[in-house]
Amino acid sequence: MKKVHLVGNAHLDPVWLWEWEEGAAEAISTFRIAADFCESHDAFVFNHNEVTLYKWVEEYEPSLFERIRKLVQAGKWHIMGGWFLQPDCNMPSGESFVRQILTGYRYFSQKFGVEPKTAINFDPFGHTRGLVQILSKSGFDSYIFCRPFPEDISLPAENFVWVGYDGSEIMAHRSFDMYMSHRGMARDKVERFLTAEAYQTLNTGLVLWGIGNHGGGPSRLDLERLNELIADQRKLGVEVLHSTPEAYFAELNKDILPRHAGDLNSWAPGCYTSQIRLKQKHRLLENEYYMTEKMCSAAAVQSLMQYPSDELYEALCDLMNAEFHDILPGSSIQPVEETSIRLMDHGLEILSRIKARAFFALAAGQRQAEEGNIPVFVYNPHPYEVEGIVECEFQLADQNRKGGFYFPFVYQEGERIPCQVEKELSNHWIDWRKRSVFRAQLKPGQMNRFDCRMVLLEEKPKSGLKEVGGYYTVTTGDLEVSINASTGWMDRFVVNGCNYVGSSACCALVMRDNDDPWGMTVKKFAEEIGEFSLMNAEEGTEYSGVTAGTLSSVRVIEDGEVRTVIEALFRYGNSFLCQTYKIPKKGTEVEVQLRVQWNEKSKFLKWSLPTTLHESTYKGQVAYGVETFPADRTEVAAQKWTGVFDASDERAFTCVNDGVYGSDCERGHIRVSLLRSPSYSGHPCEDRPGEDLPITKQDRFTPRIDQGERIFTFWLNAGAAADRAQSIDREALAHNEKPFALSFFPSGAGLAPMPLAELSDASVLLTAFKRSEEHADEYVIRLFNPTDKERNTVLALPFVCVEKDVLLKPYEIRTLVCNIAYGIIKEADLKERTIPD
Repeated sequence: MKKVHLVGNAHLDPVWLWEWEEGAAEAISTFRIAADFCESHDAFVFNHNEVTLYKWVEEYEPSLFERIRKLVQAGKWHIMGGWFLQPDCNMPSGESFVRQILTGYRYFSQKFGVEPKTAINFDPFGHTRGLVQILSKSGFDSYIFCRPFPEDISLPAENFVWVGYDGSEIMAHRSFDMYMSHRGMARDKVERFLTAEAYQTLNTGLVLWGIGNHGGGPSRLDLERLNELIADQRKLGVEVLHSTPEAYFAELNKDILPRHAGDLNSWAPGCYTSQIRLKQKHRLLENEYYMTEKMCSAAAVQSLMQYPSDELYEALCDLMNAEFHDILPGSSIQPVEETSIRLMDHGLEILSRIKARAFFALAAGQRQAEEGNIPVFVYNPHPYEVEGIVECEFQLADQNRKGGFYFPFVYQEGERIPCQVEKELSNHWIDWRKRSVFRAQLKPGQMNRFDCRMVLLEEKPKSGLKEVGGYYTVTTGDLEVSINASTGWMDRFVVNGCNYVGSSACCALVMRDNDDPWGMTVKKFAEEIGEFSLMNAEEGTEYSGVTAGTLSSVRVIEDGEVRTVIEALFRYGNSFLCQTYKIPKKGTEVEVQLRVQWNEKSKFLKWSLPTTLHESTYKGQVAYGVETFPADRTEVAAQKWTGVFDASDERAFTCVNDGVYGSDCERGHIRVSLLRSPSYSGHPCEDRPGEDLPITKQDRFTPRIDQGERIFTFWLNAGAAADRAQSIDREALAHNEKPFALSFFPSGAGLAPMPLAELSDASVLLTAFKRSEEHADEYVIRLFNPTDKERNTVLALPFVCVEKDVLLKPYEIRTLVCNIAYGIIKEADLKERTIPD
């Protein structure tokens, strides 16, 4: 007999077109109605997920929460999915997905004694392939999603085996006609499924039903009509029953399902750029959280401080809530944008306090400063050496009112290292505050000390770089960068004798767009309608706020032993751009900062990187993986880096970012997505009569997304493709989880702590080091191989004098648990449960 599993649910967005208080009110109402139906209808089973909603019910109506607990025990209420919430499924890091799962698992197992085996993300707009390994190593065997739709992506079947980057597998199902049904229409949806062509070849089917988006769930009318259908279909030889996702997958034969080894993208690609402040703040909170967690672990395992579990949990909840699939994609109303920024700032404030606590604890045992020296400490949280440019501000002992300029020469272990002084962030005219910039090699997993010795010069050193032949060109032993003095764009980026960019690289392009923040009806944003152009001297001077004299709109503003800094000023329409190039005197990585004042409407700002690698493939970092993207101008979502890799001549060009996700590429030309300016929650409606009707009402002023100043930072690098592939993930992590620098005069008391961890391999990442959720004397260590080659690393934990050889397959995640009392390391899954040898 054929069987159809009815999964009654009530998809409820905690925020979207409403604020969280309304979401909480609707959650309580929806859960109460669902509990009534569970208690009054014998066969009915209600399915629901998301810790956030249950926590609201637990806090605001505890009697209802107790009813739900009893219904779960009776099998009438099914805890579905088991995650903290339904996040966006492309932009969170791999580790953030792990925490969504781990936190959800702990909550539902503690409160209800259950552990779902089917993960669900009904409403997110696309799904990274990196989820497969994460789900498999978290104990899930199956996954239900709704988007992208059949017209967006061709899948081998609606039921298939999804294969991850490392070869992991889970069963997956794309649900029929989304996750909800309108009031009184649930039976109609089931009947449409029963007559659908795809169902005719199946013995088992699944239909999601229930009023959704703003909650609602089952209605009395729908339950009555479905129960009538159940009785009618049984007579016709079809069993229709109220069921659960797990019951459905239990009837599928995984061995005969077709396989899909790719991501599940994309629908609504504009959401990876809309409301960029949320995306940048989310990345910052991610970076600060995982770095602070490592610092706290380093201090706690050596008894320098108590591990701040409760504070970290509070900040983690802020991070996870911000990843909700209508917050992070920028598809909510403006009040939700503002409260979500406030939410993430709350998490950042918590982390800033405990990070400072850990930093001062880890500075134990440092010798006192010698007379005339100003010490700067830099904590490197990574288990390998990080080489790069450090910036740190500090105060002189007293104001210099006697003339001259105090220059802080920087020393590491008695040896002077390359350094320069750049303009401090303040605008105080007295020689008093210093911004020291120096190139340093940071030892792994520990505090690094630098001593600044003041030397009085007659004046601040001046730049020696002049315009020659229409260009400002910086040339070193392995790098040559030329900035065009007439256009302000980069025309040459030469690494080891090979030029990697075409003319007008780093140009800001303006593309045609509309008022839909999702980008529901498009795959590409490819129609260029303009570009920013260099201001003339008078415009640039006025824009710079300069009243004494006239400045060129392309100028050198800093120059020294470490780098040259060139500033260029541009304009388009009512918008402005100050672009700063930071070109190193050693190494090949160029930093570019964009300060954009964006005042356009229904337009899209992209940053152009035309490379000379025209026959290359386009790749980017995704959650615990590396994806090869289409290179046909399709808008894609990546995380900390993207790059073009040319296999024929073994070269590559990469771009690291600190908080953007969207981009496209064609013939080696990368266009990074910076800003969109649609209306808030502007939703196209295909059902309205007429063609090309405006999305936004035309009878009033309508606020647009991302108006005003936004700041972006990128790091460009190039070289041999194999070297780039091996190094890029560590470079991206070091720029995101940036070593923490602070000027501090230590007491000299205590003993210097040992390094937290060290890795022998050149590519393997330490993505997490945290205390176990269950055992105070156990710490969880997560390693990831971001390359397509098998790697063997030695993990050293100096604080317990333990080393372990760890073999990682391509793109494999390994989780280890170290008992610090006994120095024993065991393998674990992503839910921190040890795996027998």
